[in-house]
Amino acid sequence: MSGQDDRTRLAATPGIDFAHLTLRDALDLAVLIEAEAQERYEELAQQMATHDSPAPAAFFRAMAVNEAKHGAQLAERRRALFADAPRTVTRAMLWDVEAPDYDEARAFMSAHEAMRVALRAEKKAHVFFSTALPEIGDPGVEHLFTELCAEEVVHQDLVKAELAKLPPEREAGDDDFADEPNAQ
Repeated sequence: MSGQDDRTRLAATPGIDFAHLTLRDALDLAVLIEAEAQERYEELAQQMATHDSPAPAAFFRAMAVNEAKHGAQLAERRRALFADAPRTVTRAMLWDVEAPDYDEARAFMSAHEAMRVALRAEKKAHVFFSTALPEIGDPGVEHLFTELCAEEVVHQDLVKAELAKLPPEREAGDDDFADEPNAQ
């Protein structure tokens, strides 16, 4: 993505004026982005468990834990700086900034595929923050978004490292797509 295509990523946050975004609101936005990604990974983990795909389910659960940890760190930072100041950024103001797309999960997906889903989500978040940077008017917000961009690169590297640890991916056969009989 580049240019105008990148700016469409900002459409994932309707109602947010990046030129006037305060540090408090930017931290609230970042916390909400992490919460959304955490919830989506939990949903994908449940889908994979339902489809008897334990490796992708376990990986998605681990990603949910990572998103929760990062969200908690950002929330603590927000509390330290702004205590209980009211929030003006809401979950309704964002959609799929970092969360994997719903249609990414497939029955019988491999651990490789699950990790590629996570890698795309981390890249999507990096594009979002880097695209927003030129729109930012507040130096504190600019610093935060620069930091978040760098963290997304670190997250991408972590997923790539986990992907590299996996044995080579094998081609799926017809038996890989057959459900075990279930009692009805």
